[in-house]
This record gives sequence, structure tokens and C-alpha cells, in this order.
Amino acid sequence: MCNLYSMTATVDEMRRMFGGFDGDTANLPPFDEPYPGYMAPVLRRNESGGLKLEMMKWGFPGPQSAGSRPVTNVRNLNSPFWRNALSNPERRCIVPATSFCEWTADLDPETKRKAKVWFGMAEEHPPLFAFAGIWRPGDGGPFMAFLTCEANEMVGAVHPKAMPVMLRPDDTKRWLDSAHADACALAQPFEDRSMRRIG
Repeated sequence: MCNLYSMTATVDEMRRMFGGFDGDTANLPPFDEPYPGYMAPVLRRNESGGLKLEMMKWGFPGPQSAGSRPVTNVRNLNSPFWRNALSNPERRCIVPATSFCEWTADLDPETKRKAKVWFGMAEEHPPLFAFAGIWRPGDGGPFMAFLTCEANEMVGAVHPKAMPVMLRPDDTKRWLDSAHADACALAQPFEDRSMRRIG
């Protein structure tokens, strides 16, 4: 489960990567380590079919049966809890990112804590990418969460259970606009050769 990432790209870099968008297009501050419950930039479809930049809180309000604890990652795509958002293209979004973190399973012998391990795009690629996300309006919202899938070999060496669903620019339109089954087919491990372990 990914509960920490970074987004340090500029608005111009986002525009070059994902195309034009409206919303508050003034330059953004760097989001070095947004945790669940923090606000972060998200791109979603606007009323005319273009893209809109919007700040959203990371974490869907959870079901009452689970104590309403915010849910940050979408793993079970067949769960009724996610069905409405996944089947409705208007509720899909992309979450720009420049890296993400997974925590080691074992404690560091010196600090007695789990260590952060950061992952990003391979050096020959631009650092900016996107997570496949969903969003919803609500009191204190809007809220967003992003999909996870099986881990690839690189991420799995640190966190074998899952990794975020990473999208290339060419995949973002498919995620935002396709029918439910075609969009959810993008929930696949990202190719190892296009990634690197940052630290």
C-alpha cells in the first residue's frame, strides 16, 4: 500500500506531459511528501470534456463498517465500494507524481524503524508520470484515491504486496474516457526497465 509520494513538477511540466487544462494554473509549490489527508493536485475531466486542475484531499471517507477511516488505495476493483466511481468516467482522475515511496518490511538495525525506499521513472524518461485515480465530492472534499496492483519485480523486492497503477501520458486518455473494463485493464504492474530505485 502506497501512503507517501512526491509531486514536484511545475504547471508547465504538467501541461507538456498531459496537455492543456483549466483551473488554478498558477505555479504550484513542490509537494515533497504528501501523506494521506493532505491536499494534492489532481487532473480530472471538466464539464466540456477538457482537463481541470484541482486540489483534492488524499483519502476517500471510508465505509462506516470500517470505522470511516479514509481509504487511500483502491486494490479490489470489484468491490461495491468502488463500483460507482470506477464505472463512471466523470469520477476518474489522474494524480500527477514524480516519485513514490514504499517502506521496508524489516526494521533498520540502527534506527529501529522501517526505512523509506523511493521509486521513480528511469533516468532516460521525464520524471513526471501519473497514478490512475478516482475522486468524489463531499463535505470537506473533494477527495481522491488511486489504484494499486500487483508489484513489479523492482517494487516487490521492497513491498511485495502492491504498487500504484502508474500511467504513461498515452494511457491517461484511456483511463479517463474508456468503458469500465477497458480502463480497469490498465491496472497492471509498470515495467521494471522504465523505473529506477531512487533511494
